[in-house]
Amino acid sequence: MRLSRYFLPVLKENPAEAQIVSHRYMLRAGMIKQQAAGIYSWLPLGYRVLKRIEQIVHEEQVRAGHIPLLMPTLQPADLWRESGRYDDYGQEMLRIKDRQEREMLYGPTNEEMITDIFRAHVNSYKDLPLTLYHIQWKFRDEMRPRFGVMRGREFLMKDGYNFDIDRDAALHAYNRHMVSYLRTYERMGLTAIPMRADSGPIGGDDTHEFLVLASTGESEVFFDSAVTELKLGNREVDYDNRAEVAAVCKEFTTLYARTDETHDAALFDAIPEERRKVARGIEVGQIFYFGTKYSASMGALVTNDKGEKVPVEMGSHGIGVSRLLGAIIEASHDDKGIIWPEGVTPFPVGIVNLKQGDGAADAACEGLYKALAARGLEALYDDRDERAGAKFATMDLIGLPWRITVGPRGLANGVVELTSRRTGESEEMSPEAAVARIAEIYAGV
Repeated sequence: MRLSRYFLPVLKENPAEAQIVSHRYMLRAGMIKQQAAGIYSWLPLGYRVLKRIEQIVHEEQVRAGHIPLLMPTLQPADLWRESGRYDDYGQEMLRIKDRQEREMLYGPTNEEMITDIFRAHVNSYKDLPLTLYHIQWKFRDEMRPRFGVMRGREFLMKDGYNFDIDRDAALHAYNRHMVSYLRTYERMGLTAIPMRADSGPIGGDDTHEFLVLASTGESEVFFDSAVTELKLGNREVDYDNRAEVAAVCKEFTTLYARTDETHDAALFDAIPEERRKVARGIEVGQIFYFGTKYSASMGALVTNDKGEKVPVEMGSHGIGVSRLLGAIIEASHDDKGIIWPEGVTPFPVGIVNLKQGDGAADAACEGLYKALAARGLEALYDDRDERAGAKFATMDLIGLPWRITVGPRGLANGVVELTSRRTGESEEMSPEAAVARIAEIYAGV
């Protein structure tokens, strides 16, 4: 990962079409390229972040006991006719026909398909509870795609679906998802607040959206400022313990936090005035409990312990994986560029050689690069024959959390410079100490 060989098409000027910070910096940092309205190619740097976010989502889903699979992007229209949603979904659904004139659609979500999979293979309560999920590209034909990956037409999403024998078990699955999402967002360096929300075309009575506060958010939100101080931290949660999981959910949802669709002015006014906050938020996930909405209409039945055939209780749970990149940048940047949290950064550290071609500087940078690799840390090494200012500007723009600067003057004293992108603070230390410090930082990520 040397910049002289890497594909990183950075832009010096702000693209005219970019209206918000995340779109501007993603284009300037060479992370994406627009191919059509709301449809992007993910270039190497952006793809690395996308995969890191995806990995965190996978890890937290598996930790919660959920099972991954992969469903196709194209779905038969007949499944959606069974549920009654085919005509209701509207023009956001991309409807197509294959060469046999069979009606298909490019899936905007997968409630019908996962219900079809379930009903084909599960028929007893003894096989429950069951939660299946996948991370897959979706398409919604937005009328006005804008803001880059924040409101694109094609997007990467994790969607999960729970199947349970009764309402209590299904609500435990709902709570389990809430806790797993809280942990997921914290690992990405985000404060994502669960807010009572509207269910929209998915349906159901119980739903929470997870919103990241940002001035560019599309939703107006009302909340008690104390909710932003809540953290899961390193606490262990037993996902099979209903009471424990419910207690965590209660902790994070008791304080007032609602989107404009569900805002209750009377409840909001009961909060102490200094804690009443109105802001804008970016939705990065949503969880739904909708009972038998799909299982009843599509015949997803199981035999219960009394020998009766009953429709399973269901819910669906989504995280906008590609949208999260934009949300993270909106929440973490300055006027120089992106500031990646350690959990999602494309590279843990950048190495800047101030005098490419100098024997001592070149050797020191190679030594750092190999020493970091030996610790499982893949550095991005700027070995270009460029002036120092240009190298610093590139590192600031792409936002790696840490930078090691190597130059002849420092090496004469046996030191390199370790700089934090977030604080701008620098410290001189030996190359060995710099490697040890970076390894220590990432040991807990």
